[in-house]
Amino acid sequence: MTKRASEGARVLVLVDPRAGTAAQALGIAERLGVPFRTIPLAWSPLGGLALRWPNLAGLAAEPRQAVREVPAGPSPLLVISAGRRSVPAALWLKRYRGARAVHCMLPGFGAERFDLLVLGRHDEPWEAPNVLPILGATHRITPARLAEARAEWAERLAPLPRPRVALLLGGPVRAVGLDPGLASALGARVAGFAGSVMASTSRRTGAAATEALAAALAPVPHHLFRWGETGSNPYLGYLAWADAVVVSGDSVSMISEALAGSAPVFIADLGGGRGTKRKRRLHESLYAAGQARPIEAAPAPFARTPLDESLRVATEIRARGLLDSEG
Repeated sequence: MTKRASEGARVLVLVDPRAGTAAQALGIAERLGVPFRTIPLAWSPLGGLALRWPNLAGLAAEPRQAVREVPAGPSPLLVISAGRRSVPAALWLKRYRGARAVHCMLPGFGAERFDLLVLGRHDEPWEAPNVLPILGATHRITPARLAEARAEWAERLAPLPRPRVALLLGGPVRAVGLDPGLASALGARVAGFAGSVMASTSRRTGAAATEALAAALAPVPHHLFRWGETGSNPYLGYLAWADAVVVSGDSVSMISEALAGSAPVFIADLGGGRGTKRKRRLHESLYAAGQARPIEAAPAPFARTPLDESLRVATEIRARGLLDSEG
């Protein structure tokens, strides 16, 4: 099914089923400030194979048909994608619909065919005219969304004692969950220097670690959002009201989103898990840029400028003329 923000829009986003991956492409599209369309992706049995040429075989029937129905149009389409599985479809649109193509994350193949390749510095990007290195990952959190969240959550969060520390907790993999001992230790550490804690867990944290965190936070004023609970998610409110942010080091998306505000950001490297070296390269790139510090250091406040890589990528797209018509 193709969802349209506007009929005739010449920007198309291929939306990966994984929320963090999808947010990278959507965040760029939203910062372009023009109408765009989306095609939610789903995979066929061939979707997990390394299909290293422009093709639609890895797509399920519905998104495959939606991509086929994309017209070439009188002016070139700009397609924005993220994640390796979307690469064959993005390059199919470039070859058969004359699209210009922007891709986030390492593509696996066809890197030279993209008009712009957006790569995190932690993925050790190479120098090439079409490669744009960024810090962390692009996402959908903007200054406007944070301002809205600050107003929305003022009644609930403003009364909490300062310093208000947002604690964003992830985990290794969804099926395993975070070690409850690690969750408890991190919660106790944050409670030790916070006036209050605003804590959010993720789908990968797990029930046992969430309860361990809740017990560790019990001695201090806190607001805890358990993943999956009903009601409004205060995640953006936490970021908007935080005097400091502590984020577990496993999630590129969460770390990048934490940097959208102006509060100092501290990364808790809980160790282990898939992609450990890559995640630590991410941490080091942010430390070197002055955007974050490790929680092992004394958690003293420090000044930093909000990081807005989505806007920087959108600005680069315009500067390269990728939204221009052919005239």
